[in-house]
This record gives sequence, structure tokens and C-alpha cells, in this order.
Amino acid sequence: MFVSGRRVKKWQFMQLFATCFILSLMVFWRPIDDRIVSHMKSYSYRYLINSYSFVNDTLSLKHTSDGARYQYLINHEDKCQAQDVLLLLFVKTAPENHGRRSAIRKTWGNEKYVRSQLNANIKTLFALGAPSPSQGEGLQRKLVWEDQLYNDIIQQDFVDSFYNLTLKFLLQFSWANTFCPHAKFLMTADDDIFIHMPNLIAYLQSLEQMGVQDFWIGRVHRGAPPVRDKSSKYFVSHEMYQWPAYPDYTAGAAYIISSDVAAKIYEASQTLNSSLYIDDVFMGLCANKMRVVPQDHVFFSGEGKTPYHPCIYDKMMTSHGHVQDLQDLWKDATDPKVKTISKGFFGQLYCRLIKIVLLCRLTYVDTYPCRAAFV
Repeated sequence: MFVSGRRVKKWQFMQLFATCFILSLMVFWRPIDDRIVSHMKSYSYRYLINSYSFVNDTLSLKHTSDGARYQYLINHEDKCQAQDVLLLLFVKTAPENHGRRSAIRKTWGNEKYVRSQLNANIKTLFALGAPSPSQGEGLQRKLVWEDQLYNDIIQQDFVDSFYNLTLKFLLQFSWANTFCPHAKFLMTADDDIFIHMPNLIAYLQSLEQMGVQDFWIGRVHRGAPPVRDKSSKYFVSHEMYQWPAYPDYTAGAAYIISSDVAAKIYEASQTLNSSLYIDDVFMGLCANKMRVVPQDHVFFSGEGKTPYHPCIYDKMMTSHGHVQDLQDLWKDATDPKVKTISKGFFGQLYCRLIKIVLLCRLTYVDTYPCRAAFV
């Protein structure tokens, strides 16, 4: 197939124009870098240039790291001895969040439930750092006692804080690469997430049968700009990241990758500067370097809670922001009666209308998108 010289020149002209346009935005609009301008820069870059190779080159280290960067305070090297692990599930938690961990063990993180009711083998681990000095040594002793009861905590000796989230990311991928590389899928989730485990396991089992690879799903952010507002906890300086847009990435609240992607991300994580403390963005940088592209899944929630309704539970995967209501939601969402509501022509029509009303709103709510009503 031949391409005309005129078309090539036109494409080169458009690329040159786009490059000059972005450079002008970066140079002349930098003093008034408010939210509108930031998004104009980022979307222009994402959809006109969309090249991050030089970003990765700039952030690459001259040498790779060997082994864990921090010592383990609590570890379970034999957690993944079984070879038939469908899902290695990491829950990002803070040392003081004992109540959240307890609720998760009783609901969607319960390995025995998944094995007996869903015929699958998952391994649930809580990933965390060390308590801060201000929290005292007593909290660490409570963590050790908690782990002696449940054997599901993985902890390294960095201080557990928002600005060390990337260290928690590295902990998960280092542990998976060293102690559980044979798990078919890896999932990372926050401890205020609800996961509809029956739906998720059925989905992963179907993917396993197909031998899926290069798999990465979640709530995808495309063309997101760095936050330059110093009052925000998500503030990223130009010195730390100078470009107008991040590579595509999935929200860190919950995402899933296949084992081959987990190996690639670990490899990239050893060669990129991890000082960028926003862990989901760092994941995007690692994936971009390895040419792994995220896929948006409509039933992975954004920051908002999904509506409470059986027609929503039928295909639900994750919902964000659940602490006090986690066990009640688990009971309601996994009730066998949920699957009967959408059966048959009239059941499907009823649930379609309900989902349109709940999801297709004029005001934006960061939960399932409107198109989820038609899936």
C-alpha cells in the first residue's frame, strides 16, 4: 500500500503545528496556570502529540535497584505456594485502619468464601508501611498481633503516609515478582473500596480460559494534567514533572492487570525515578515505558459511590467510598435474588430503565458512566 507524498507532508505539518502549539502553551501560558489552562494544555498534548518517550528517558535511572528497597517488618514468603492462584489481591491500607481490614476479611477479601462459594483461589494481602513516630510503638505491636491472627499483612519499614504511596506501590510489585509471579492476575485496591467478588471472579475465570495477555483494566484517566496548586495534596512541581499531561493511567482505587503486565511493570519500576509520590500516575509511567495501554471498564467506579440498587449490583465490579456500610452492601449485592431481577425480556427492560435513570444524569457524578446502562 502506497501513501502519497502530499498526505505525508500534511501529516508532518500537522505534527509540527501541534508541537509548536503545545510549546507556546507551555511558555506563554505558564504564568496563568489555572485549572482551565492546565486542562487545555494536557488535552492538547494528549490528543495532538501523545508521545511520552522523552518523558520516560528523562525519568530513567542510570542503574537498576536490586531486591527490596526497604526491609520487611512483616512478611509471608510462603503465602503464594499454591500454583493455582487466580488473583493476588493487594489492599492498600494504613496501620491505624484495623476496622477497615476487619470488614474486608469478612466480606470481599475472604479467601475461604471465594474458594468454597466461587471455586477459585485468591490470596489477599494488606500492604502498608510503618506507623509514624507520633503514633507510637504501641500501634506496631498491635499490627504484629493482628498479623499473628490472620497472616495477611505485608509491611516494610518506610513511614506509611500519602507521600510514600509510590513506595507502597513498589512494595506490592516487588513482593508479587519475588513471591507470587505465577498468579494469573494482580489487583490493587484501597481499603475503602467495595469489590463484588462473585462478578469479578466469574469475569477473571473467563479471561483465564482465553489466555488473555497485556491486560490492564480500571477507571482510566486520559490526558490528566499535573496539579500545580500548592494548596492541594496532589500538587506536583515543575521540577518533579515538567510536562503538561500524564500518560494514561487507571485510578489507584482499584485496577487489575495480568501476570505478564505485572512482570513488565516491575521491570519498569526498577528503572524509573520513583520520587513522584502519586502512585497511580507512577503506574502509568511504568506502563507507558513498557507500551502497556489501560482499558476502561465501565463497572469500575470513580471517586463516587455507585447507586444502591439490585439492577446495579447485577454487573457491579467496584464501588468507592465504603467504610461504615461495607458489610451491609456485601450482604445486599451478593444476595442470589439480585441475578433474578434482570432475567427475561421484561427483567432486562426494567433494569435498563432503572440504570438509565440512576446513571444518565445531567449533573456529573463520578460513578459508573451513562454507557454502563446499555451494557
